[in-house]
Amino acid sequence: MDSGKETSCEEIADSPLFEGDEALRLVGTQAQKFSEEYNRKLRNKLDKVIIPITATVYFTQFLDKTSLNYASIMGFPVTGQNYNLVSMAFYLGFIVWEFPTVYIAQKLRLGKYLGVNIIMWGVVLLCHALASSFQTFFALRFILGMCESCVAPILISIISMFYRKNEQGIRIAYFYTMLGFTQVFGGFMAYGISFYNGGIMAPYKIVYYLLGGLAILVGIIALVWLPDSPVNAWMLTKEERIASLERVRDDQGGTENRKFKKEQVIETLLDVRTWLIVLATMLTDIPSGGLTNFSNIIIKNFGYTSRQTLILATPAGIVSVISVVICGYYSDKKGERMLPVIYATLPTLLGVALMIGFNNSGQKGVLLFGSYLIGSFGSTLSTIYAYNASNTSGYTKKLTINALTMIFFCVGNIIGTEIFQPKDAPAVYPRQGCHHGFAFNADRSSISSAPY
Repeated sequence: MDSGKETSCEEIADSPLFEGDEALRLVGTQAQKFSEEYNRKLRNKLDKVIIPITATVYFTQFLDKTSLNYASIMGFPVTGQNYNLVSMAFYLGFIVWEFPTVYIAQKLRLGKYLGVNIIMWGVVLLCHALASSFQTFFALRFILGMCESCVAPILISIISMFYRKNEQGIRIAYFYTMLGFTQVFGGFMAYGISFYNGGIMAPYKIVYYLLGGLAILVGIIALVWLPDSPVNAWMLTKEERIASLERVRDDQGGTENRKFKKEQVIETLLDVRTWLIVLATMLTDIPSGGLTNFSNIIIKNFGYTSRQTLILATPAGIVSVISVVICGYYSDKKGERMLPVIYATLPTLLGVALMIGFNNSGQKGVLLFGSYLIGSFGSTLSTIYAYNASNTSGYTKKLTINALTMIFFCVGNIIGTEIFQPKDAPAVYPRQGCHHGFAFNADRSSISSAPY
Protein backbone atom coordinates (compact mmCIF):
# COMPACT_ATOMS: atom_id res chain seq x y z
CA MET A 1 0.00 0.00 0.00
CA ASP A 2 1.05 3.59 -0.55
CA SER A 3 0.85 4.12 3.19
CA GLY A 4 3.73 1.68 3.63
CA LYS A 5 1.62 -0.69 5.72
CA GLU A 6 2.49 -4.37 5.89
CA THR A 7 0.32 -6.94 7.61
CA SER A 8 1.61 -9.97 9.49
CA CYS A 9 -0.29 -12.79 11.17
CA GLU A 10 1.55 -12.56 14.46
CA GLU A 11 -0.80 -13.44 17.30
CA ILE A 12 -0.75 -11.04 20.22
CA ALA A 13 -2.72 -12.98 22.80
CA ASP A 14 -0.26 -11.89 25.47
CA SER A 15 -0.59 -8.23 24.54
CA PRO A 16 -1.31 -5.67 27.29
CA LEU A 17 -4.18 -4.44 25.10
CA PHE A 18 -6.44 -7.06 26.69
CA GLU A 19 -8.53 -6.81 29.88
CA GLY A 20 -10.75 -3.87 29.05
CA ASP A 21 -8.23 -1.94 26.96
CA GLU A 22 -10.26 -0.07 24.34
CA ALA A 23 -7.49 -0.43 21.77
CA LEU A 24 -8.26 -4.15 21.42
CA ARG A 25 -11.59 -3.37 19.81
CA LEU A 26 -9.83 -1.39 17.11
CA VAL A 27 -6.68 -3.40 16.33
CA GLY A 28 -8.05 -6.91 16.87
CA THR A 29 -5.75 -9.81 17.68
CA GLN A 30 -3.30 -9.49 14.78
CA ALA A 31 -0.34 -7.14 14.88
CA GLN A 32 0.11 -4.87 11.87
CA LYS A 33 3.32 -3.19 10.78
CA PHE A 34 3.81 0.24 9.25
CA SER A 35 6.91 1.65 7.60
CA GLU A 36 9.15 4.08 9.47
CA GLU A 37 8.35 6.79 6.93
CA TYR A 38 4.63 6.33 7.61
CA ASN A 39 5.27 6.44 11.36
CA ARG A 40 7.39 9.57 11.02
CA LYS A 41 4.61 11.42 9.18
CA LEU A 42 2.09 10.17 11.72
CA ARG A 43 4.25 11.39 14.61
CA ASN A 44 4.51 14.84 13.01
CA LYS A 45 0.72 14.92 12.66
CA LEU A 46 0.33 14.05 16.34
CA ASP A 47 2.84 16.74 17.31
CA LYS A 48 0.80 19.44 15.58
CA VAL A 49 -2.20 18.77 17.81
CA ILE A 50 -1.06 17.17 21.07
CA ILE A 51 2.01 19.29 21.82
CA PRO A 52 0.38 22.75 21.46
CA ILE A 53 -2.66 21.78 23.53
CA THR A 54 -0.73 20.04 26.33
CA ALA A 55 1.69 22.98 26.45
CA THR A 56 -1.16 25.49 26.63
CA VAL A 57 -2.81 23.51 29.43
CA TYR A 58 0.40 23.37 31.46
CA PHE A 59 1.09 27.05 30.79
CA THR A 60 -2.33 27.91 32.18
CA GLN A 61 -1.97 25.60 35.16
CA PHE A 62 1.38 26.91 36.33
CA LEU A 63 0.40 30.52 35.69
CA ASP A 64 -2.72 30.03 37.79
CA LYS A 65 -0.82 28.14 40.49
CA THR A 66 1.71 30.98 40.82
CA SER A 67 -0.88 33.76 40.67
CA LEU A 68 -0.44 34.19 44.41
CA ASN A 69 3.22 35.07 43.87
CA TYR A 70 2.26 38.05 41.68
CA ALA A 71 -0.64 39.06 43.88
CA SER A 72 1.65 39.12 46.93
CA ILE A 73 3.28 42.40 45.87
CA MET A 74 0.21 43.92 44.22
CA GLY A 75 -1.98 44.66 47.21
CA PHE A 76 -3.02 41.13 48.19
CA PRO A 77 -4.88 41.55 51.51
CA VAL A 78 -3.47 38.45 53.28
CA THR A 79 0.05 38.71 54.73
CA GLY A 80 2.36 37.08 57.28
CA GLN A 81 1.65 33.55 58.49
CA ASN A 82 -1.82 33.66 56.98
CA TYR A 83 -0.19 34.16 53.57
CA ASN A 84 1.85 30.99 54.17
CA LEU A 85 -1.32 29.10 55.04
CA VAL A 86 -3.13 30.36 51.94
CA SER A 87 -0.14 29.24 49.87
CA MET A 88 -0.17 25.83 51.58
CA ALA A 89 -3.91 25.37 51.02
CA PHE A 90 -3.33 24.75 47.30
CA TYR A 91 -1.12 21.74 48.04
CA LEU A 92 -3.44 20.40 50.72
CA GLY A 93 -6.30 20.34 48.21
CA PHE A 94 -3.96 18.73 45.70
CA ILE A 95 -3.03 15.92 48.10
CA VAL A 96 -6.58 15.25 49.28
CA TRP A 97 -7.98 14.94 45.76
CA GLU A 98 -5.05 13.34 43.87
CA PHE A 99 -6.06 9.68 44.16
CA PRO A 100 -9.81 10.30 43.75
CA THR A 101 -9.20 12.39 40.63
CA VAL A 102 -6.93 9.74 39.11
CA TYR A 103 -9.56 7.06 39.79
CA ILE A 104 -12.30 9.20 38.23
CA ALA A 105 -10.09 10.05 35.25
CA GLN A 106 -9.60 6.36 34.48
CA LYS A 107 -13.37 5.90 34.29
CA LEU A 108 -13.93 8.88 31.98
CA ARG A 109 -12.50 10.37 28.80
CA LEU A 110 -9.19 11.98 29.76
CA GLY A 111 -9.44 15.06 27.54
CA LYS A 112 -13.03 15.75 28.55
CA TYR A 113 -12.36 15.32 32.26
CA LEU A 114 -9.32 17.57 32.05
CA GLY A 115 -11.24 20.25 30.15
CA VAL A 116 -14.02 20.35 32.74
CA ASN A 117 -11.50 20.69 35.57
CA ILE A 118 -9.74 23.58 33.83
CA ILE A 119 -13.03 25.43 33.38
CA MET A 120 -13.84 24.83 37.04
CA TRP A 121 -10.54 26.25 38.26
CA GLY A 122 -11.04 29.23 35.95
CA VAL A 123 -14.25 29.99 37.84
CA VAL A 124 -12.40 29.54 41.15
CA LEU A 125 -9.77 32.07 40.04
CA LEU A 126 -12.48 34.58 39.19
CA CYS A 127 -13.82 34.12 42.71
CA HIS A 128 -10.38 35.13 44.08
CA ALA A 129 -11.06 38.64 42.80
CA LEU A 130 -14.26 38.77 44.86
CA ALA A 131 -12.80 37.41 48.10
CA SER A 132 -11.50 39.55 50.94
CA SER A 133 -10.93 37.35 54.01
CA PHE A 134 -8.24 34.82 54.90
CA GLN A 135 -10.82 32.05 55.31
CA THR A 136 -12.25 32.60 51.82
CA PHE A 137 -8.84 32.72 50.15
CA PHE A 138 -7.80 29.54 51.98
CA ALA A 139 -10.92 27.72 50.78
CA LEU A 140 -10.50 28.95 47.20
CA ARG A 141 -6.84 27.90 47.06
CA PHE A 142 -7.80 24.49 48.48
CA ILE A 143 -10.40 24.00 45.73
CA LEU A 144 -7.94 25.28 43.13
CA GLY A 145 -5.48 22.58 44.19
CA MET A 146 -8.19 19.94 43.88
CA CYS A 147 -9.06 21.03 40.34
CA GLU A 148 -5.44 21.18 39.19
CA SER A 149 -4.42 17.82 40.70
CA CYS A 150 -5.49 15.91 37.58
CA VAL A 151 -3.29 17.80 35.11
CA ALA A 152 0.11 16.08 35.28
CA PRO A 153 -1.18 12.46 35.49
CA ILE A 154 -3.50 13.05 32.52
CA LEU A 155 -0.91 14.82 30.36
CA ILE A 156 1.71 12.15 31.06
CA SER A 157 -0.81 9.40 30.26
CA ILE A 158 -1.72 11.06 26.95
CA ILE A 159 1.94 11.44 25.96
CA SER A 160 2.69 7.81 26.83
CA MET A 161 -0.32 6.57 24.82
CA PHE A 162 0.68 8.39 21.64
CA TYR A 163 4.50 8.28 21.71
CA ARG A 164 7.24 5.68 21.96
CA LYS A 165 9.51 5.59 25.00
CA ASN A 166 12.40 7.27 23.19
CA GLU A 167 10.08 10.11 22.12
CA GLN A 168 8.47 10.85 25.47
CA GLY A 169 11.19 12.74 27.33
CA ILE A 170 11.46 15.66 24.93
CA ARG A 171 7.69 15.87 24.45
CA ILE A 172 7.07 16.01 28.17
CA ALA A 173 9.79 18.65 28.24
CA TYR A 174 7.90 20.63 25.57
CA PHE A 175 4.89 21.11 27.81
CA TYR A 176 6.98 21.44 30.95
CA THR A 177 8.94 24.37 29.48
CA MET A 178 5.77 26.33 30.10
CA LEU A 179 6.87 26.49 33.74
CA GLY A 180 9.61 28.88 32.64
CA PHE A 181 7.56 30.74 30.06
CA THR A 182 4.89 31.48 32.66
CA GLN A 183 7.50 33.20 34.80
CA VAL A 184 8.36 35.46 31.88
CA PHE A 185 4.78 36.07 30.76
CA GLY A 186 3.45 36.45 34.29
CA GLY A 187 6.18 38.89 35.24
CA PHE A 188 5.52 41.18 32.28
CA MET A 189 1.76 40.86 32.73
CA ALA A 190 2.03 41.88 36.36
CA TYR A 191 4.46 44.67 35.40
CA GLY A 192 1.88 46.12 33.03
CA ILE A 193 -0.84 45.88 35.65
CA SER A 194 1.43 47.63 38.17
CA PHE A 195 0.90 50.91 36.28
CA TYR A 196 -2.80 50.73 37.06
CA ASN A 197 -3.63 53.33 39.71
CA GLY A 198 -6.18 51.14 41.51
CA GLY A 199 -9.07 53.55 41.13
CA ILE A 200 -11.74 50.88 40.61
CA MET A 201 -10.17 47.75 42.12
CA ALA A 202 -6.92 46.55 43.65
CA PRO A 203 -4.30 45.51 41.04
CA TYR A 204 -4.18 41.90 42.24
CA LYS A 205 -7.86 41.49 41.33
CA ILE A 206 -7.07 42.25 37.68
CA VAL A 207 -4.57 39.36 37.75
CA TYR A 208 -7.27 36.96 38.87
CA TYR A 209 -9.84 38.22 36.36
CA LEU A 210 -7.36 37.80 33.48
CA LEU A 211 -6.12 34.37 34.55
CA GLY A 212 -9.60 33.10 35.33
CA GLY A 213 -10.85 34.08 31.89
CA LEU A 214 -7.80 32.51 30.22
CA ALA A 215 -8.32 29.24 32.12
CA ILE A 216 -11.95 28.99 31.02
CA LEU A 217 -10.91 29.53 27.39
CA VAL A 218 -8.15 26.89 27.60
CA GLY A 219 -10.57 24.50 29.30
CA ILE A 220 -12.95 24.77 26.35
CA ILE A 221 -10.06 24.11 23.94
CA ALA A 222 -9.04 20.97 25.87
CA LEU A 223 -12.64 19.82 26.14
CA VAL A 224 -13.16 20.04 22.38
CA TRP A 225 -9.78 19.29 20.79
CA LEU A 226 -7.53 17.32 23.17
CA PRO A 227 -7.70 13.64 22.10
CA ASP A 228 -8.37 11.12 24.86
CA SER A 229 -6.42 8.26 23.28
CA PRO A 230 -5.37 6.92 19.85
CA VAL A 231 -8.63 4.96 19.74
CA ASN A 232 -10.81 8.04 19.31
CA ALA A 233 -8.37 10.76 18.23
CA TRP A 234 -10.48 13.12 16.10
CA MET A 235 -7.62 14.18 13.80
CA LEU A 236 -6.68 10.63 12.73
CA THR A 237 -8.18 8.32 10.14
CA LYS A 238 -9.04 4.76 11.16
CA GLU A 239 -5.81 3.51 9.61
CA GLU A 240 -3.79 6.17 11.45
CA ARG A 241 -5.45 5.23 14.73
CA ILE A 242 -4.40 1.62 14.23
CA ALA A 243 -0.89 2.76 13.31
CA SER A 244 -0.73 4.93 16.44
CA LEU A 245 -1.52 1.89 18.58
CA GLU A 246 0.89 -0.38 16.73
CA ARG A 247 3.83 2.04 16.99
CA VAL A 248 3.67 1.98 20.80
CA ARG A 249 2.65 -1.69 21.23
CA ASP A 250 6.17 -2.90 22.00
CA ASP A 251 6.45 -0.41 24.87
CA GLN A 252 3.70 -2.33 26.71
CA GLY A 253 2.54 0.81 28.49
CA GLY A 254 -1.15 0.17 27.84
CA THR A 255 -3.64 2.56 26.32
CA GLU A 256 -6.87 3.96 27.70
CA ASN A 257 -8.37 1.32 29.99
CA ARG A 258 -11.54 1.80 32.05
CA LYS A 259 -10.80 -1.18 34.32
CA PHE A 260 -9.12 -0.27 37.60
CA LYS A 261 -6.63 -3.07 38.38
CA LYS A 262 -5.91 -3.41 42.09
CA GLU A 263 -3.00 -5.76 41.44
CA GLN A 264 -1.19 -2.99 39.57
CA VAL A 265 -1.70 -0.61 42.50
CA ILE A 266 -0.21 -3.19 44.89
CA GLU A 267 2.68 -3.83 42.50
CA THR A 268 3.40 -0.09 42.40
CA LEU A 269 3.37 0.22 46.19
CA LEU A 270 5.73 -2.76 46.62
CA ASP A 271 8.22 -1.52 44.02
CA VAL A 272 11.31 0.04 45.65
CA ARG A 273 11.73 2.19 42.55
CA THR A 274 8.43 3.90 43.34
CA TRP A 275 9.66 5.13 46.71
CA LEU A 276 13.01 6.27 45.36
CA ILE A 277 11.16 8.28 42.72
CA VAL A 278 8.76 9.92 45.15
CA LEU A 279 11.60 10.66 47.58
CA ALA A 280 13.56 12.39 44.81
CA THR A 281 10.40 14.29 43.86
CA MET A 282 9.76 15.50 47.40
CA LEU A 283 13.33 16.63 47.99
CA THR A 284 13.65 18.50 44.69
CA ASP A 285 10.31 20.22 45.21
CA ILE A 286 11.03 21.60 48.66
CA PRO A 287 12.81 24.54 46.97
CA SER A 288 9.85 24.83 44.60
CA GLY A 289 7.44 25.35 47.48
CA GLY A 290 9.34 28.34 48.72
CA LEU A 291 10.37 29.88 45.43
CA THR A 292 7.02 29.50 43.67
CA ASN A 293 5.31 31.76 46.19
CA PHE A 294 8.20 33.76 47.65
CA SER A 295 10.64 34.42 44.77
CA ASN A 296 9.30 37.91 44.14
CA ILE A 297 9.44 38.72 47.85
CA ILE A 298 13.04 37.44 48.01
CA ILE A 299 14.17 39.54 45.04
CA LYS A 300 12.38 42.60 46.38
CA ASN A 301 14.31 42.14 49.63
CA PHE A 302 17.55 42.46 47.68
CA GLY A 303 16.68 46.16 47.54
CA TYR A 304 14.55 46.50 44.41
CA THR A 305 11.15 48.14 44.03
CA SER A 306 8.03 46.05 43.40
CA ARG A 307 7.95 47.10 39.76
CA GLN A 308 11.64 46.29 39.24
CA THR A 309 11.14 42.94 40.93
CA LEU A 310 8.48 41.85 38.44
CA ILE A 311 10.89 42.34 35.53
CA LEU A 312 14.05 41.11 37.25
CA ALA A 313 12.38 37.82 38.21
CA THR A 314 11.72 36.81 34.59
CA PRO A 315 15.24 35.58 33.54
CA ALA A 316 14.89 32.68 35.99
CA GLY A 317 12.12 31.44 33.70
CA ILE A 318 14.49 31.42 30.72
CA VAL A 319 17.02 29.41 32.74
CA SER A 320 14.26 26.93 33.53
CA VAL A 321 13.23 26.59 29.86
CA ILE A 322 16.81 25.96 28.72
CA SER A 323 17.37 23.43 31.50
CA VAL A 324 14.15 21.54 30.73
CA VAL A 325 14.87 21.29 26.99
CA ILE A 326 18.47 20.15 27.49
CA CYS A 327 17.49 17.52 30.06
CA GLY A 328 14.58 16.28 27.92
CA TYR A 329 16.75 15.97 24.82
CA TYR A 330 19.57 14.27 26.74
CA SER A 331 17.25 11.79 28.46
CA ASP A 332 15.79 10.63 25.12
CA LYS A 333 19.10 10.67 23.26
CA LYS A 334 21.05 8.71 25.88
CA GLY A 335 18.17 6.67 27.30
CA GLU A 336 18.92 8.10 30.76
CA ARG A 337 16.10 9.41 32.91
CA MET A 338 17.61 10.07 36.35
CA LEU A 339 21.09 11.41 35.57
CA PRO A 340 19.61 14.64 34.14
CA VAL A 341 17.97 15.21 37.53
CA ILE A 342 21.42 15.25 39.09
CA TYR A 343 22.85 17.56 36.43
CA ALA A 344 19.92 19.97 36.74
CA THR A 345 20.33 20.47 40.48
CA LEU A 346 24.05 21.33 40.30
CA PRO A 347 23.44 24.95 39.14
CA THR A 348 20.75 25.17 41.82
CA LEU A 349 23.30 24.25 44.48
CA LEU A 350 25.67 26.93 43.17
CA GLY A 351 22.89 29.52 43.11
CA VAL A 352 21.89 28.77 46.69
CA ALA A 353 25.54 28.90 47.79
CA LEU A 354 25.90 32.37 46.24
CA MET A 355 22.76 33.62 47.98
CA ILE A 356 24.00 32.34 51.32
CA GLY A 357 27.60 33.47 50.86
CA PHE A 358 26.70 37.00 49.76
CA ASN A 359 23.81 37.48 52.16
CA ASN A 360 23.88 41.01 53.64
CA SER A 361 26.83 41.88 51.36
CA GLY A 362 24.90 44.54 49.50
CA GLN A 363 25.94 42.99 46.16
CA LYS A 364 22.51 42.83 44.60
CA GLY A 365 23.84 41.64 41.23
CA VAL A 366 25.47 38.52 42.68
CA LEU A 367 22.38 37.69 44.72
CA LEU A 368 20.19 38.15 41.66
CA PHE A 369 22.47 35.91 39.57
CA GLY A 370 22.25 33.25 42.27
CA SER A 371 18.46 33.41 42.17
CA TYR A 372 18.57 32.87 38.40
CA LEU A 373 20.75 29.76 38.71
CA ILE A 374 18.22 28.24 41.09
CA GLY A 375 15.78 28.15 38.15
CA SER A 376 17.58 25.08 36.78
CA PHE A 377 15.88 22.83 39.34
CA GLY A 378 12.66 23.19 37.35
CA SER A 379 13.74 20.49 34.91
CA THR A 380 13.94 17.79 37.58
CA LEU A 381 10.20 17.13 37.74
CA SER A 382 9.98 17.05 33.95
CA THR A 383 12.59 14.29 33.86
CA ILE A 384 10.81 12.38 36.62
CA TYR A 385 7.59 12.62 34.59
CA ALA A 386 9.44 11.08 31.64
CA TYR A 387 10.89 8.37 33.87
CA ASN A 388 7.41 7.38 35.04
CA ALA A 389 6.01 7.42 31.51
CA SER A 390 8.71 5.30 29.90
CA ASN A 391 9.53 2.89 32.73
CA THR A 392 6.04 1.92 33.89
CA SER A 393 3.91 -0.74 32.20
CA GLY A 394 0.17 -0.92 32.70
CA TYR A 395 -2.39 1.87 32.57
CA THR A 396 -3.47 1.66 36.22
CA LYS A 397 0.13 1.37 37.42
CA LYS A 398 1.13 4.40 35.37
CA LEU A 399 -1.69 6.47 36.85
CA THR A 400 -0.83 5.26 40.36
CA ILE A 401 2.86 6.15 40.24
CA ASN A 402 2.01 9.52 38.71
CA ALA A 403 -0.49 10.17 41.51
CA LEU A 404 2.08 9.25 44.17
CA THR A 405 4.64 11.47 42.46
CA MET A 406 2.25 14.42 42.57
CA ILE A 407 1.34 13.79 46.21
CA PHE A 408 4.99 13.90 47.24
CA PHE A 409 5.46 16.90 44.96
CA CYS A 410 2.87 18.61 47.17
CA VAL A 411 4.50 17.41 50.40
CA GLY A 412 7.78 18.94 49.25
CA ASN A 413 6.04 22.19 48.33
CA ILE A 414 4.30 22.37 51.72
CA ILE A 415 7.63 21.91 53.52
CA GLY A 416 9.19 24.55 51.28
CA THR A 417 6.39 26.98 52.00
CA GLU A 418 6.88 26.62 55.75
CA ILE A 419 10.65 27.14 55.50
CA PHE A 420 9.92 30.82 54.82
CA GLN A 421 8.55 32.27 58.05
CA PRO A 422 7.37 35.87 58.52
CA LYS A 423 9.61 36.25 61.58
CA ASP A 424 12.66 35.87 59.30
CA ALA A 425 11.65 38.67 56.93
CA PRO A 426 13.43 40.33 55.27
CA ALA A 427 16.52 38.20 55.92
CA VAL A 428 15.07 34.93 54.63
CA TYR A 429 18.27 33.90 52.88
CA PRO A 430 19.67 31.65 55.64
CA ARG A 431 16.67 29.43 54.99
CA GLN A 432 18.19 28.77 51.59
CA GLY A 433 20.73 26.64 53.45
CA CYS A 434 17.95 24.13 54.07
CA HIS A 435 17.15 24.18 50.35
CA HIS A 436 20.84 23.52 49.66
CA GLY A 437 20.77 20.38 51.79
CA PHE A 438 17.49 19.12 50.35
CA ALA A 439 18.76 19.55 46.78
CA PHE A 440 21.91 17.60 47.70
CA ASN A 441 19.84 14.77 49.17
CA ALA A 442 17.68 14.77 46.05
CA ASP A 443 20.83 14.12 44.03
CA ARG A 444 21.66 11.18 46.28
CA SER A 445 18.16 9.77 45.89
CA SER A 446 18.36 10.17 42.11
CA ILE A 447 21.68 8.35 42.03
CA SER A 448 20.14 5.51 44.05
CA SER A 449 17.23 5.15 41.63
CA ALA A 450 19.31 5.41 38.46
CA PRO A 451 20.10 1.64 38.26
CA TYR A 452 16.37 0.88 38.26
